Amino acid sequence: MLTSKYKQEVHKLSKYTVDVRTNQVNGKLLLTLSSVFILSIPVTLAKSATGLTQINSTEFEPQNKSLPHLLSPPISQGLTYPKSVFTKVQAKPLELAQALDEYDDLSVLEQVNSVSQLSDIQPTDWAFQALQSLVERYGCIAGYPDGTYRGNRAMNRLEFAAGLNACLDRMTELIEISTTDLATREDMAKVQRLVEEFAPELAALRGRMDALEARTAELEFNRFNGTTTIFGGEVIFGLANGFGGEDVENARGRGGGDENTIFNYLVRLQTATTFTGKDRLRVELGSANFRDLSFAGQQSFNTDMAILSYQTDTDDDFQIFKLEYRFPAFGDRVVFTFRPVNFSLNSILTANSPYFDAGRGSISRFTDSSPLFKIGRLDSGLGFDWLLTDKVRLQVAYGTRDSENPGNGPTGQGGITDAGHSATGVQFLTVPFDNVLTGVTYINAYSEDGFLDTFTGSLNADTSGGLSRPANINAVGGTVQWRVWQKITLAAWGGWVFTNYINSDAHATSNTYLFSVGMSDPFGREGDLFAVLFGKPLKLVDGDNGIQEDEDTSYHIETFYRYKLSDNITITPGFFVLTNPEHNEDNETIVIGVLRTTFRF
Repeated sequence: MLTSKYKQEVHKLSKYTVDVRTNQVNGKLLLTLSSVFILSIPVTLAKSATGLTQINSTEFEPQNKSLPHLLSPPISQGLTYPKSVFTKVQAKPLELAQALDEYDDLSVLEQVNSVSQLSDIQPTDWAFQALQSLVERYGCIAGYPDGTYRGNRAMNRLEFAAGLNACLDRMTELIEISTTDLATREDMAKVQRLVEEFAPELAALRGRMDALEARTAELEFNRFNGTTTIFGGEVIFGLANGFGGEDVENARGRGGGDENTIFNYLVRLQTATTFTGKDRLRVELGSANFRDLSFAGQQSFNTDMAILSYQTDTDDDFQIFKLEYRFPAFGDRVVFTFRPVNFSLNSILTANSPYFDAGRGSISRFTDSSPLFKIGRLDSGLGFDWLLTDKVRLQVAYGTRDSENPGNGPTGQGGITDAGHSATGVQFLTVPFDNVLTGVTYINAYSEDGFLDTFTGSLNADTSGGLSRPANINAVGGTVQWRVWQKITLAAWGGWVFTNYINSDAHATSNTYLFSVGMSDPFGREGDLFAVLFGKPLKLVDGDNGIQEDEDTSYHIETFYRYKLSDNITITPGFFVLTNPEHNEDNETIVIGVLRTTFRF
């Protein structure tokens, strides 16, 4: 039987149901508040892994925010856009790196393999030979790694102008520091003729270099001086209705089957502050009005399977939703995270789900990410994300709930190492192919009552049979995303959860899975997303010594279309169907329709 404590608390969803992530628009990382201010160290794009977070990378993409980014473990892989990224550790902000890279391209002659690409100026031209003689006399070009001029191939006019500009600078330097070895009259005549012929290229070159130097100086000033804070917010309005599901039965009893149309909101306001340019302090306030678990409450459909992705409740009061600090270490290859408020395992462990976004992702809680990441309903924790190689990451997270209350943990001492609810998660992420991202996860947890508290499946599975006794919990799972075509991504996750009660031989085994297909930019509309998802909510499949298995199987079928009205507004109509709610064929099928509107600023 369920304890009265659970009956009182079951309606309190942890606020990580509305956790935030990063999305990419046309190669630009938007700091928005469903992915609000998840900052990463400079990122670059892999050549063909569109729609998947990537580890490997080859070129920089511009950003529309100036705040330096930090390696962020929980990254949402948005199917919305034709490209997305996996963070790669760099030592400087992306914007500064872009400026320096462009500056280097202009100030250093690059080797080009195809001579046909450089057919403007041939080695036999007078200008080429004039510049070559200046290089030999004054040593004014040293841009190649081997220090040679490589004067036996053709050049384009801009490349030639870059070399001429270098020689002009070198000759000016010699004139300023020497009174004997001045440039000869003949050389000055060559220079004058060259300058006259290549005046347009020199002017364009110097203008671009001046602009880059000014931009770099500004970025360096903003990057290394003082504290920077940015603000943002998100408002979600949801209109929803449900059908069927009359008198659904679970361990709490029967539901009321109330099918009234509901209108709810979620507001989040957030600040992100950097003190060093690499660290990040994030504070989020939020307010919402989903009372009594809404459709999932006993007065309605009476099942956690009906919880919406953007659902939480503060009784219309503003509360602290998040408080988090992150910083890099060990050559920026490791990022440490401390979150004393609203922690979950996927605060560190990458969810690897295309739909993990309360305002723009899936419309149900079950489908946004694997239930394994939600084990424990944690409230504080810490962890790290370590880039082992360009294709492998190790992520480790540890969190607790109610650690301030002694007597609930295994030894009764209390504290973060002896809390009544705790969980440790370890995940390896890898990119076996350019268009595939996979993750393997292991979780070890302790629960004073044996509850999983994921709020994603049957009440029987989520309470591990409802014995309400101390238990050790182990879980294993996997995630995958596969970009099979430029606009089509297949994704899946699954997992097993094993609950072993400490003071008895009772145990419970549960499992869950999900398959999905998403199409980005359908009908040629950039930013739109159409998705279809099918899965099995968490189900107790094996138990003994007082543990009763779920008799039947419930399936979750969901589809939605996210319509991008503007850069700041999206509208998402969708619905999901629950067959055999609570894994009980005697319960009537439930259909829930949602019209969600998301504003970001």
